[in-house]
Amino acid sequence: MKPAPKETVHLRRSIGLVGLVLYGLGVTIGAGIYVLVGETILRAGPYAPAAFLLSAIVMGFTAASFAELSGRVPQAAGEAVYVEKSFGIAWLTVLVGFAVLVEAMIAAAAIAVGAAGYVAELVPLSKEILIGCIVLSMAAVAGWGIRESVAIAGAMTLVEVAGLLVIVFFGLFNDVAALKELPAALMPPAGDWVALSGVLGASMIAFFAFIGFDDVVNLVEEAKQPRKIMPWAIGITLVLVTILYVLVSFVAANRIPVEELADTSAPISLLFERLTGLPPLAITLVAIIATMNGVVIILIMASRVTYGMAKEGRMPAWIGVLSPHTQTPLRATVLIALIVLGLAVFTPLDTLAETSSEVLLGVFTMVNLALFRFKLKGVAAPEGAFTVHILFPIFGVICCVGLLLGASLFGS
Repeated sequence: MKPAPKETVHLRRSIGLVGLVLYGLGVTIGAGIYVLVGETILRAGPYAPAAFLLSAIVMGFTAASFAELSGRVPQAAGEAVYVEKSFGIAWLTVLVGFAVLVEAMIAAAAIAVGAAGYVAELVPLSKEILIGCIVLSMAAVAGWGIRESVAIAGAMTLVEVAGLLVIVFFGLFNDVAALKELPAALMPPAGDWVALSGVLGASMIAFFAFIGFDDVVNLVEEAKQPRKIMPWAIGITLVLVTILYVLVSFVAANRIPVEELADTSAPISLLFERLTGLPPLAITLVAIIATMNGVVIILIMASRVTYGMAKEGRMPAWIGVLSPHTQTPLRATVLIALIVLGLAVFTPLDTLAETSSEVLLGVFTMVNLALFRFKLKGVAAPEGAFTVHILFPIFGVICCVGLLLGASLFGS
């Protein structure tokens, strides 16, 4: 008698539009503003909002490309699979896939360092111990189950967004007239090369704060009606994050001296204390939730990329094996968490952020080229899929390469 065949384990389709948007907001906000707003202001000064806006524009063209590709190729390991289906070059697929993983691990490490800075305000333990506790506990959440981990991340996202809204409210409530100065902060004078170079120099740090919308596409195999809701999730995430970042950086740049921002590892807590006159305990707790949320969501994404590459035969099959109990790639989650832990302990925060941005811009360039090639070959998108004009991937490539060159020329 032949043994019964093993039941194939699949990812569970259980995430709707709200869940995807909360996921995108959670990883994006946790990835940047709570950790790196101070560093952005140090480089761009009062024009920090311009650095965030520039990064959002770069992200906008690429976001449109991701939105179409998520419908053309609705598979996990999005970026690598897009390049695979468009170019059909095995080594290029592997290169892009590993670049996505490297960027994700570096980004998670940077956020873990930022989270440890906030936790240290409350718990007198060494940075290394705090980072270890943060990474390992978030890995446990990521491996629990996609519906459970996204639900936890969604709740944490609501808390972190509320924290930023409180800062914006108090920052502008007593001085509504300050909003008249916002347009000037978004557009440095054309002849002011010091200001322009500061904005370009800060752009790589600000760009890191937008990392996240691209992670949404790696949940495409766990989303309900992905072709319909994925483009909306990407667009809503990017618009909401841009508004929040511009306003928070504007308030911070106008209310906190640069010297004080340089001396703190918890810039949002300092900003909250100055604006409200209240003890920073509440916002410190919010910042801890926000940064930990960024870590767990990136771990979820990176494990799905690993799963997708293993499924396509681009990584060893054992790494991508799904747990029959949680229906998540536990082995990939553990491996990635251990690498993140090592990076977080041994690498400075600004180096992590800039390196992550540089790697991701290279990946985004390839994603835009993949869509450009699909369109150039006349490959039609599936019926009902979101589509954009061919100029979007072209401008996406130009913006990504331009930001890389500008940051290398004018970065500090």
